[in-house]
Amino acid sequence: MEVAKPHVAVLPNMGLGHLIPHLELAKRLVVHHGFHVSFLVITTNEPSAAQDQLLCSPHIPPDLHIVRLPPVDVDKIDLDNDDVLVLTRVCTITAESLRSLKSVLIDLGKPKALVTDLFATQAFDVCKELSIPAYLYSTTSAAFNAFMLYLPQLDSDVDIEFIDLPEPIQVPGCSPIRTNDLVDQVRNRKIDEYKWLFYHVSRLPLASGILINSWEDLEPMPIKSIQENPLFKQIPTPPVYPIGPLIRQDETLSNTANLECIDWLDKQPPDSVLFLTFGSGGTLSFEQQTELALGLELSQQRFIWVVRKPTDTAGAGAFFHAGEVKENDPKVYLPEGFLNRTRGVGLVVSSWAPQVSILSHPSTGGFLSHCGWNSALESIVHGVPMIAWPLYAEQRMNATWLTEDIGVAVKPRMEAGERIIGREEIERVVRMVMEGEEGKVVRGRVKEVKESAAKALDSDGSSYASLSCVVNHWKTDLN
Repeated sequence: MEVAKPHVAVLPNMGLGHLIPHLELAKRLVVHHGFHVSFLVITTNEPSAAQDQLLCSPHIPPDLHIVRLPPVDVDKIDLDNDDVLVLTRVCTITAESLRSLKSVLIDLGKPKALVTDLFATQAFDVCKELSIPAYLYSTTSAAFNAFMLYLPQLDSDVDIEFIDLPEPIQVPGCSPIRTNDLVDQVRNRKIDEYKWLFYHVSRLPLASGILINSWEDLEPMPIKSIQENPLFKQIPTPPVYPIGPLIRQDETLSNTANLECIDWLDKQPPDSVLFLTFGSGGTLSFEQQTELALGLELSQQRFIWVVRKPTDTAGAGAFFHAGEVKENDPKVYLPEGFLNRTRGVGLVVSSWAPQVSILSHPSTGGFLSHCGWNSALESIVHGVPMIAWPLYAEQRMNATWLTEDIGVAVKPRMEAGERIIGREEIERVVRMVMEGEEGKVVRGRVKEVKESAAKALDSDGSSYASLSCVVNHWKTDLN
């Protein structure tokens, strides 16, 4: 008689940057630790091309079951205002979706644990009612987790806006955070985005444990501080488990444009191509996109560039339309003649490209990135140095840390008061990474960190052991 596999549920929020690492965790629980996983998906009445492609992948293992929560009708909740920002929208939809969570968990036979997302901490209350241990999977760096855990104390201690503080913010065990690098949502404590973020981070102590998509050798000081510093013990901080880097391993090249990227890369010399993309939702202003194009042209370096329709200001203009390619003709948004002048040297792709397949290709030698944590980890795991170009959320903090603390990225210079990065500076930093001496140093450093990442995930590595510790708790609870 076959023994039933232990059953846990995984619940990300709707953002692609959260969905992907949660799915990779679910796969790892199934493939490496013998679990049956119910993967709970927040849905709305609005289609999501990228989400559908991800969840319909042939690489989903048999014991990972996709369970779509009842769709939220976004037309019936108060999201019509154009000023509603990304986090407020995500949190509002998530809160509405989780109204069904209790009945779904009961229908699933009450899994032995639930792993959920930072912006779905309402699930803690449901799990408490059902006596299900609830864990948080944080898809950001350990340093940012330390900041989030510290935020309620900071909020209590500081009367003025954090952005107006005269000195950098010192989170125990972390490099000082310059106020210019602060996450968007904490720059104004009066707005809904701050209230939502504060609500969720203040509930972190309710978790049975916090899983972090990082590893001990990458962030030794922040991880040690969260685990041992008296301030974090006083919060009290739940047990912390660094289990990363968990990145997307498999990618289906499902259309002609994706195949064209790889065919084009196959014809280029090793380490010669700069890949430019701003994640699943990032967009540039028209003026900045123009300068980036002209700077690329001046650099004379090979490139693949994912171009989206620009927005009024740089930010997350495509966040809720990830994966869509309709009505996006790059020729309309790029300088006149740019595509003709760079033909053969560069390849422009509309809206979306197979990022993992490109970063893992031997011809790719650099990555101009928005510094979302998933993208940063994918770049590190594949040994590709970065040009840090943060746009929103915690990306400025990531960019500084990747550049100054770990040394796997460089940042373009922007003078005080400037709104955009000019073409000459873009030319300089692209040449530096792709052919300069400083670029060689960064390239060497990222290769070292790549080896560290691989060791952490080995069967005798620190991250494998950390996740094994968690799953052993779950298996023990079954007895």
